[in-house]
Amino acid sequence: MVTAALPARVAVVGASAAGLACAEGLRRQGFDGRITLIGDEAEPPYDRPPLSKQLLSGTWAAERLRLRDADALDALGLDLRLGRRAVGLDPRRREVLLDGGERVGCDAAVVATGVRPRWLPGARGVRGVHVLRTLADAVALRASLAGGGRLVVAGGGFVGAEAAAVARALGRDTTVVTAADGLLAGPLGPRVGALLTAVHREHGVRVVTGARVEAVLARDGRATGVRLDDGRRLAADTVLLGVGSTPNAEWLAGSGVPVADGVRCDAALRAAPGVWACGDVASWPDPDGGGRLRVEHRTNASEQGLAVARGLLAGDDPPPFRTVPYLWSDQYGLRVQVYGLPRGADAFRVVDGDPAERRFTALFGRGGRVCAAVGIGMPRALRALRAPVAERAPWRGP
Repeated sequence: MVTAALPARVAVVGASAAGLACAEGLRRQGFDGRITLIGDEAEPPYDRPPLSKQLLSGTWAAERLRLRDADALDALGLDLRLGRRAVGLDPRRREVLLDGGERVGCDAAVVATGVRPRWLPGARGVRGVHVLRTLADAVALRASLAGGGRLVVAGGGFVGAEAAAVARALGRDTTVVTAADGLLAGPLGPRVGALLTAVHREHGVRVVTGARVEAVLARDGRATGVRLDDGRRLAADTVLLGVGSTPNAEWLAGSGVPVADGVRCDAALRAAPGVWACGDVASWPDPDGGGRLRVEHRTNASEQGLAVARGLLAGDDPPPFRTVPYLWSDQYGLRVQVYGLPRGADAFRVVDGDPAERRFTALFGRGGRVCAAVGIGMPRALRALRAPVAERAPWRGP
């Protein structure tokens, strides 16, 4: 039996939470080879969740978002390539190709390139139109909000809802347009979505449901509003597009790495011989429900980065990745916390507290099994519900 040789050189493409977690995990396990960490942004690795909250509101300076200070990064002994973009992977030569023509040799490559926001046709380059994914995005949107005027948010997901809450706290006239029946109704279900929609409306946000932003309206290169798919027009000085994301995987074309809605991995997060993936870009088999999972949440990124580090050093038998996805969102002083994936649930039951008081825990069920738990203002009680989510316990109740 031939045993796979352990890598001496690892190239991690993506210098955010997942990529940094992988690099740190390798060092913690005693890996003393070369780790090249490649990031297309010039900034050292930073945390993204605060972009739509603390950074956007101005309560945090940009430096506070850094995942590690300079001394901690230096201690990892990384070959750090910031402000460089990977444009290709040559598995035969075991090289990552960078913009500018440079090639980085490696025995194993880790794809942690994340996702990018989608733009509506014709909206890119229009002044006053923003997406929110990077530090530069958040700084630009904050400056736009500081100028006053009317904000329209296209999309009622987490980024859109959090940014709308910040905008209202800053006194901005704010409208959110969502195709769903309410904010976050897709990822959190109609009951929790209705509750959060009511909270936003109480704080003065206009929530337009059952409609999509079809186009951005502009005059002399500056946004003046949006047109909805039902023909309505809404005036706006600032437009935030929160209309979904696209995995950053095109650079792998021709490499032989399977790509379809992200990088297709096996249960251990291996995509091809010597190639692994982690974070928002990774798609892996759902061990419980069948099909595939791709999770765009901060905790999952760190967990998968560490899992890939373990797998890289496990030889021929890397362990499968299993997790209970966890996410949180802060809006108007309410902290929403979720274990599991509520999307597509067919059952909902309040366990403790009262949604009317904005303090409760609840379970979601799908196919006769518990699939998720949600809590607002009851973190300790919610932690007790992690176990039935992890075990996919039989559903009991209506």
